[in-house]
Amino acid sequence: MTRSVLLLRAVNVSGRNRVPMAELREALVPVLGEVSTYIASGNILCEHPHDPASACAEVRALIVREFGVDTPVILRTHDALVQALQAHPFSGSTEKLLHAMFLEGPAAPGAVEALQQRLVAGERIALVGDDLWIDYAEGGVHSTKLTKVVLDRALGVAGTARNLRTVRKLAELTA
Repeated sequence: MTRSVLLLRAVNVSGRNRVPMAELREALVPVLGEVSTYIASGNILCEHPHDPASACAEVRALIVREFGVDTPVILRTHDALVQALQAHPFSGSTEKLLHAMFLEGPAAPGAVEALQQRLVAGERIALVGDDLWIDYAEGGVHSTKLTKVVLDRALGVAGTARNLRTVRKLAELTA
């Protein structure tokens, strides 16, 4: 059976969008069956749903209803995570500064060019399929101009980012 991860954007980050993982796991059993979570920032591990788009929509609606948080829910299979790791364009990057932003769908035409203009010294970005790789400068996400609003506007689609270490762990956990 194929395992997948549902990625929630911006939950339990900086005290915002509080979604207790134990309560979320319990609420998701009727929708997804047995689930587990990895760290409190919104990584739900489950068997691959028969209808991924419907499952993501149902999980999003459940989170709104049960926790009052409206957050995109983005699915990646184990194979997609492995492919993303193999395709990431920035070898030699600092692991905690390299992030994969998993997008809900294709980025808008010209998105990368628009984002290139916002980079601070030392940052790099690359779009690989529906994954935007961001190699942050030494100041990390705290010094970037690639804010959620800037990214959403340029990309034209929601996404959620995980650092390289977390992506590796999610690939391992979905194997």
